[in-house]
Amino acid sequence: MRTVPKPWGNELIFAENERYAGKILHLEPGQSLSLQYHERKDETFYVLRGEVILSVELEGEMKEMRLPEGSAYRIRPRQRHRMRADAACDLIEVSSPELDDVVRVEDRYGRAGTTAP
Repeated sequence: MRTVPKPWGNELIFAENERYAGKILHLEPGQSLSLQYHERKDETFYVLRGEVILSVELEGEMKEMRLPEGSAYRIRPRQRHRMRADAACDLIEVSSPELDDVVRVEDRYGRAGTTAP
């Protein structure tokens, strides 16, 4: 296991092999991930604690939805998305193994266009 500090909180990578990856993402209150997409990575997340606000591209338009504790959502390759938290929340993410496959479109922490943690 390894913890990766992020400007929005942290991620605990608990599984990583050639077939799949598993993480727990912790988002601090008022923070958000980048608006991003993945070329190959296919991921599903489960809201373990709290609530996440998900912005996701559906049929070419960005839509926003609140996902309460106990909700799950799949993000397919090339689908733009961003998550934010009004209060602290924890998500479990399971995905294909391409952890560095991230294209940041916008980022409030100055990481747009990079794959930096």
